[in-house]
Amino acid sequence: MKRYVIVGNGTAAAGAIEGIRDTDKEGSITVISEEMHPVYSRPLISYLLEGKTDEERMSYRDRDFYDRNGCSVIYGKKATGIRDDIREVYLSDGTVVPYDELLIATGSSPFVPPFKGLDTVEERYSFMTLDDALDLREAVKEDTRVFIVGGGLIGLKCAEGLSSITKDITVTDLQENILSSILDTASSKLMQNHLEENGITFLLGDSAERFEVDKAYMRTGKTVEFDVLVLAVGVRPNISLIKDIGGETGRAITVNCRMETSVPHIYAAGDCTETKDVSSGTVKVMALMPNAYMEGHTAGVNMAGGSSKFQGAIPMNSIGLFGLHAMTAGSYEGEAFEEVKEKSIKRLFTKDGLLKGFILVGADERAGIYTRMIRERIPLETVDFEMLKRTASTAAFGEKSRRRVFGGLI
Repeated sequence: MKRYVIVGNGTAAAGAIEGIRDTDKEGSITVISEEMHPVYSRPLISYLLEGKTDEERMSYRDRDFYDRNGCSVIYGKKATGIRDDIREVYLSDGTVVPYDELLIATGSSPFVPPFKGLDTVEERYSFMTLDDALDLREAVKEDTRVFIVGGGLIGLKCAEGLSSITKDITVTDLQENILSSILDTASSKLMQNHLEENGITFLLGDSAERFEVDKAYMRTGKTVEFDVLVLAVGVRPNISLIKDIGGETGRAITVNCRMETSVPHIYAAGDCTETKDVSSGTVKVMALMPNAYMEGHTAGVNMAGGSSKFQGAIPMNSIGLFGLHAMTAGSYEGEAFEEVKEKSIKRLFTKDGLLKGFILVGADERAGIYTRMIRERIPLETVDFEMLKRTASTAAFGEKSRRRVFGGLI
């Protein structure tokens, strides 16, 4: 009977458990969870702050998921090392967990720049986990002044969540535009204006040079007083378990299409990995829940002796802030078609006869059609692209093409 060990307890781990059980009903599965919670939907932590959901409804799987799949979960312990020659994982409390097949699904951790005086700030938080959200919900009151360092996805979702508690929220970012990793200048400004209309204050193109208890001294000379500091500058993939044993890594853990690392019998999946972006041909980290699940499931099937490949990954993002939604996918290269209205922007990027990427802000579109075209590299000459410019519709595909591409979805 095979012994499967999964380090991490997020979306990729859930996918791996189901992938293993699709192939092997008998092997033992041990999950090592640094957090004390069963697998939950991480993007919902901002809705927890807003009171739109609770811990029960945040669950990614039902409460008997582990029992039903014959899993043993070790909560509150961190994997600190691996001996791949004898196939053992070592935990923070000295426990040794043997394995036959191992999955690293350790995700990522907040990146904290070395700000001067940061250690003097007692009320400082990250915003990546359920515990972070619970701590912030306890710390922030109606009159709390919140200062968020980071104008990306994490920082802005934190701002939205906290806005239901306090109206004194300031966000700073070194970049001149918010969401600079996924939006261009015009779409970023549209989103920024919307957030400002909902009470969020921005200090952009600026950064903190030092902190002093409850003050941030900015590079531009401004001083920001706060009660609670949230650091949302960015994240770094957790790669040390593989890197420390000589496994191949780049910015994240290197895997092939079977989710195998360079170390025999060790797989990796989720936000700690880097995979090929088919829209640009480059290898990058694509930290997305759907990718994490599919990577985990692929790894699980292969760990159990089956055959599965994960291919066709593209960067995708979908974020809603105070009712304004932004969806992006692929790469922004080539010729751009754009449709700009007062409260919406649509941009489609084409190159070499293919749709390469899109940006949709405030646009009511079936973005999945565009996404499918990018992922499957569907030639523009085979569709009515003039129609697709106006609206994402399966009618732009011929009948045979619709059946081939969308199957039962039409």
